[in-house]
Amino acid sequence: MRTYLVTGGAGFIGSNYIHYMFEKYGDEIRIINVDALTYAGNLENLKDIENRANYTFVKADITDKDAIAAIFENNDIDRVVHFAAESHVDRSIKNPEVFVKTNVLGTAVMLNCAKAAWELPDGSFKENKKFLHVSTDEVYGSLPDDPDAYFYETSPIDPHSPYSSSKASSDLLVKAYMDTYKFPANITNCSNNYGPYQFPEKLIPLIINNALQGKKLPVYGDGKNVRDWLYVMDHAKAIDMVQEQGKLFERYNIGGHNEKQNIEIIEIILDTLCEMLPDSDPRKAHINRELITYVTDRKGHDRRYAIAPDKIREDLGWEPETMFKDGIRLTIQWYFENEDWMKNVTSGDYQKYYNDMYAGR
Repeated sequence: MRTYLVTGGAGFIGSNYIHYMFEKYGDEIRIINVDALTYAGNLENLKDIENRANYTFVKADITDKDAIAAIFENNDIDRVVHFAAESHVDRSIKNPEVFVKTNVLGTAVMLNCAKAAWELPDGSFKENKKFLHVSTDEVYGSLPDDPDAYFYETSPIDPHSPYSSSKASSDLLVKAYMDTYKFPANITNCSNNYGPYQFPEKLIPLIINNALQGKKLPVYGDGKNVRDWLYVMDHAKAIDMVQEQGKLFERYNIGGHNEKQNIEIIEIILDTLCEMLPDSDPRKAHINRELITYVTDRKGHDRRYAIAPDKIREDLGWEPETMFKDGIRLTIQWYFENEDWMKNVTSGDYQKYYNDMYAGR
C-alpha cells in the first residue's frame, strides 16, 4: 500500500485533494495528513473520511523538525504532497514574518526530513519516492494586458508580495535540492483555485457569503485585475497525474483557461446567485450590483496572471475539465448546502480580521 504524507490537508486545496484521492484509489492507498490547524485549516473539511482505517491525522507544524522527522521514522512514506502554506496576500502584507517562517523554513524542514528518510548511503535515493511541492502562479509576477502573454515554466521568477516572495523562495529551495542532491521532486505552479471548503478571505467565497447576507462586496482598485481560475478538483487530478507520471525534477504549470477580471467574477456570482435562489428565499431581494464597493487597491497588486498549461497537457495529457460557468454553480451549490460550515469559519478571529482589513475603506 502506497503511503502519502499530505501537508496542509485540512485546508482548502489539501482537503479536496484528499477527497479526490480516496474517491479514486479507495483502500489502495494510505494518507497521513499533517496540519497545524491554523485559522484556514478545518477538520470539518474531512469529517466524512476521518474514520477510515487508511487515514491518519497528525496535528503538527511543518516548522517543527522533530515532529516531522518522527512521522518519517514511524512510517514508510512514498509520496509527499506539500500544500501547507500561509497563502493570503493581504495577510502577508500585514505580517510577512509568518509567511517566511511557514513557507520557507517549513519547506526546508520537509525537504530535509524527506531527504534523510529516503537517501541511501551512496547519495542516491530509494526507488519510487517523490516529493511534490505545490506552488502558485504568483511567483512569476505580473503580465501585461496582452492576450498572447502567458506564464510558462521558463518564465522568470519575479514575485511582488511577501506571500509570492515566500513561495518563490520555497520553489527555489526545492529546485536547489533537485539540482544539488538529485532529490526526487516536482514543482507545480497553479492558477487561482475555487470550489468547496475555501476559506472566505478569498474572493469567490467572500463574495458569495457577503452577497447572501446583503453586505458590501469589497473590490480592490478598479476591479480589472485579471486572474485565471481553476476548479479545485481539476487541480487535484493534475497533482495526482504529476505524482504518477511527471518527469522527475520538472516544473509543471497548472492553469484553468478561465481568465476573468475580478469585477467580472463578482457580477457572475451575483447573477448566478439570483438564478439559483428561489423567489421565496428572502436573501434574493438584496442581491444586486449596488453592494459592490470599490476600496483602496492592494499594495503591489499584480495586474494580470495567466498560465499556459501546454507542458502538462503535452507530457501528461492533463487539461482543465470544468468551465467557470459550471464550476461556479457547483461551488455556490456547495455553500448553499453547507451554511453551518460557513457560519463556523466566519466567527471569532476571522470576523475581527475581516473588520480590521476593510475598516475605513
